[in-house]
Amino acid sequence: MVAGRFDPARGRVRGCVKLTQFGTRMKAYDLIVIGGGLVGGAIAWGAARGGASVALIDEGDVAFRAARGNFGLVWVQSKGAGFPPYAHWTRRSAELWPGLASALVESTGVDVALRQTGGLAFCLSDAEMEAAADRIQRMHNESGGIGTRLLDRDEVRAMVPEIGDAVRGAAFCPVDGHVNPLKLLRALHDALPRTGGDYLPGRTVDAIDYVPGSFTLHAGAERFACRKLVISAGLGSARLAPMVGLEMPVTPLRGQIVVTERVRPFIDYATIHVRQTEEGGVMMGTSQEAVGFDNATSLPVMRDIAASNIATFPLLRDANVVRVWGALRVMTPDGFPIYDASVTHPGAYAATCHSGVTLAGAHALALAPAIMGNELPAFLNAFSAGRFHVPPA
Repeated sequence: MVAGRFDPARGRVRGCVKLTQFGTRMKAYDLIVIGGGLVGGAIAWGAARGGASVALIDEGDVAFRAARGNFGLVWVQSKGAGFPPYAHWTRRSAELWPGLASALVESTGVDVALRQTGGLAFCLSDAEMEAAADRIQRMHNESGGIGTRLLDRDEVRAMVPEIGDAVRGAAFCPVDGHVNPLKLLRALHDALPRTGGDYLPGRTVDAIDYVPGSFTLHAGAERFACRKLVISAGLGSARLAPMVGLEMPVTPLRGQIVVTERVRPFIDYATIHVRQTEEGGVMMGTSQEAVGFDNATSLPVMRDIAASNIATFPLLRDANVVRVWGALRVMTPDGFPIYDASVTHPGAYAATCHSGVTLAGAHALALAPAIMGNELPAFLNAFSAGRFHVPPA
């Protein structure tokens, strides 16, 4: 027995309620996404926007939510060195980002503060300048040019007059940008119900049952059914993926961020260590610490973050620190995303990365439609977890 809202455009019941043989009420969907962070939120909204009935199951803020510690970069210039598929995927996402930002503000009224004014990777020594030049040339040879170039100190200072004496130059990419990651998370959560989907926070998936053509998810006493399933539960994906024949070997990598009070505007470009927000505060980071499931902060690391960024921008010496936090990145063994379709459980997909902001455009506007179309693009085969089992040459 089913009951639900009939969608005449699609000729079926959306978000129906089924009665099982035991009399349990169970909501059924075209797609369920497990994981309400930036990756899962983008995929869920993208699928719902295309007309699918979608539920986003989110453990909530009790989880190690990487989105809370995201620096907010739409970063292209150094993504994919040695792995051209990642470079092309990142570039595609940057191209899609203006459409994503526009659609979200139209749906929710939330402006995620996208600014694609270009990105600067500062160099504080001759060795760093040489390394940046080598990286730019390598990525140009591997993946083609996107306008990234090496700037000397005078060129950088003409763009950002407040740089310190330690800055020797910078790599500049015109397609890099930044957004407010917390506003992005809010917008995705708000947009899903407005597009006909269900946002279901405060639920942990305990088990997944499968029969051909249907998945049943157990979350405490609740049951949810779907034809397709995406696992994008961050660090929880390693536990869930084997339930549907997938592999997601993700581990935590801590990053710490220092936030100052509002200061006068001094930089509108994206950088990998300093970002001035639309309100005027300055985010400084980021560390990389293999400390397991520990998202605490530590004074020595914060001192190092402050010192390196003050060397780049001396004006920050007088800014008061108002917040600090630590968060856990979701890292694969090689640092690149995992996208997979289950062979043993057709209809189940894996999606994880540590670049939830950068790749949000591609996840919402390219990956979600591909999943609902039953086939991932062939180039995404390069991101299969099977790559971790290829014997070395």
